[in-house]
Amino acid sequence: MNILQLVPKLNVGGVERGTVEEARFLVARGHKAVVVSGGGALLSQLEGYGVKHYTLPIGEKNVFAIFYSYNELKKIIRSENIQIVHARSRVPALIGYFASRACRAIFITTAHGQYKKHLISKAMGLGKFVIVASNMMANYMKTAFGVPLNKIVKIPRGIDTEKFLFRLPSDSRNRTFKVGMIARFTPIKGHLDFLKAVSLTAAKVPNFKAVIMGDVTLGKEDYIKKIYNSIKNLKLENIVEFKSSGEDVVNVLGGLDVLVSANREQEAFGRTIVEAQSRGVPVVATKVGGVIETVIDGVTGLLSEPCDAATLARNILRYYNEPLFARDIALNARKNVEENYALDKMLEDSLALYNKAISEQNILIFKISALGDVILIVPSLRAIRKKFPRAVIKVIIDVKYRKILEKCPYINELIVCDFNIRDKGVSFFRLASLLRSESFDISIDMQNNRKSRLLAFWAGIPSRYGFKNGKWNFLINFKAQNPRFPLGPIEHQEKLLGLLGITIQDKSLELWKDAESDKWAENFLGFNSLVKEGKLAGISLSASKKWKTKNWPLKLFLEFEKLLAKEGVRVVLIGLTDDLKIAEEFSSKTIEQPINAVGKTNISQLISLISKLDVLIAGDSSPIHIAAAVGTPFAAIFGPTQPERHMPPSSSVKSKLFYSKMKCSPCYKKRCFRKQKCMMDINPDKVFNAVMEIMK
Repeated sequence: MNILQLVPKLNVGGVERGTVEEARFLVARGHKAVVVSGGGALLSQLEGYGVKHYTLPIGEKNVFAIFYSYNELKKIIRSENIQIVHARSRVPALIGYFASRACRAIFITTAHGQYKKHLISKAMGLGKFVIVASNMMANYMKTAFGVPLNKIVKIPRGIDTEKFLFRLPSDSRNRTFKVGMIARFTPIKGHLDFLKAVSLTAAKVPNFKAVIMGDVTLGKEDYIKKIYNSIKNLKLENIVEFKSSGEDVVNVLGGLDVLVSANREQEAFGRTIVEAQSRGVPVVATKVGGVIETVIDGVTGLLSEPCDAATLARNILRYYNEPLFARDIALNARKNVEENYALDKMLEDSLALYNKAISEQNILIFKISALGDVILIVPSLRAIRKKFPRAVIKVIIDVKYRKILEKCPYINELIVCDFNIRDKGVSFFRLASLLRSESFDISIDMQNNRKSRLLAFWAGIPSRYGFKNGKWNFLINFKAQNPRFPLGPIEHQEKLLGLLGITIQDKSLELWKDAESDKWAENFLGFNSLVKEGKLAGISLSASKKWKTKNWPLKLFLEFEKLLAKEGVRVVLIGLTDDLKIAEEFSSKTIEQPINAVGKTNISQLISLISKLDVLIAGDSSPIHIAAAVGTPFAAIFGPTQPERHMPPSSSVKSKLFYSKMKCSPCYKKRCFRKQKCMMDINPDKVFNAVMEIMK
């Protein structure tokens, strides 16, 4: 694998040391490790491990620096053939997200802190996976940024226990007692609270010293002045010493009797705490965020409330006054580190996640409408699942048709949309944001309209597949040519899937009935009595309310019904509420009163009802697709549309096509000036004979 890590600087800090350790591990395992940062004290160490480094101002919030870094990062991703971009901070994440999308690389983030809710911070939730070090951070990323739980992976930071060797605390009452704080110079780290605690402790402990070590963060000069002023005001000039960020943390910890973590705000993890625990240094920390997962009060350390210098001082003094207690804390803490925070475990877990990110694709399929078309994509879904057995496959579908695929075993989830109400207007882009949060790798557009194109683009999906049909083709980057000759619906879909190396071997349709709807259909038909009396023939009188040229004329349906009645075949009318008028007219003119289900079924009930019929007669519309899927024999009556393009596959179902081809066929017109001759020429006697044959 080729892995690129992004971090603002390579100075002393838990994030930076973790970056170096992971890069070293990847190289040792035979993978390519590349790091992009602004440089720093750890750079020489990184390059000594054989890791390639590029220096960019990737942590700067300057607009020009961001655009410069974005363009340069794209070049690096392409030249190094990077497969995964792993960002560990906000600005690098923003740059890395767009660069990885442009280069079709996988994007992963590690969220290290409770970021403020603004645009740049949202980038931390856009990874295919979002790594967190604690349960606190998992909950925060979910609630603050809406990151789906299935994307959040907890990998606690690991410590090299061989490097951070354990040594038991010794009784320091007859020597210099030294406490320390290792943290970036930023107000949330609580340096001023630490200094107050140092002042209180110094008054009670002879030979007392304090150490402060950390990076000087750009823009924090005023805060550093406050630290120096506090040292002066508290008269700590002879007690506090500073260690440069270039010094070895292992050695600094080795000289401490207590490590203090004085965070004022939520801390994602606290790597330095675990390093101290591994080294045998007792810890005093504040109760913030993930710290309470590593410091169990009175067991693996001591806790105080944030901004409470007095309690910090009392806890420091307890270690000083109770050396045996300090030894017990150190032993418990070291055991906890070995069991839960070993470096090897963290690195192995990270490597496993990288492998998962590459091997498990996130695929979004667009099939928003309509009913028959949704049914027709089932063979494609089956083939996609066969090609990508480990993929997470989701389908975006209109709320009216969700029941069709609700129980489909080839997909993981449905994303329901409603462009008539909920997702129209500005809400369209809220839907796009939802899709973006899912971090899809591939979109397959089987809707192929402008909305589906725009959604895939705004969702930031790097590989977008669709037909080249003149509908904003520039928004897709893998285009299939529309065939110039007629193809069946499944064969047409196969042209698109061919770009992904997929062939559809099993072209049969499939639907999944539910027990409740089945029971409804049985009760509606009076199943136990009607089936014994004779056959049931379903009739859909209207293929389309708006496309009337697709409808077989009512008078021909009436002639057909008379023939059925003579043979004792009972008619069951199906249709929408819009079809009630024509159903009533038909019923008033029939020899035998039909069973009227028009406007009385939802989609699930319609599927179950059609499955109970002996035969179905309908035009070019969704009922024939349902019949083909549930195994009900059917007769399809086509007029202005082309059967080769719209007839459902039915090799395992008895079916008969009726199509009177004219010079003008197929016209695809909604109005006909030839008195629907193509439909009028379809003889009711022929339809009747065929129907009786396929019912045998």
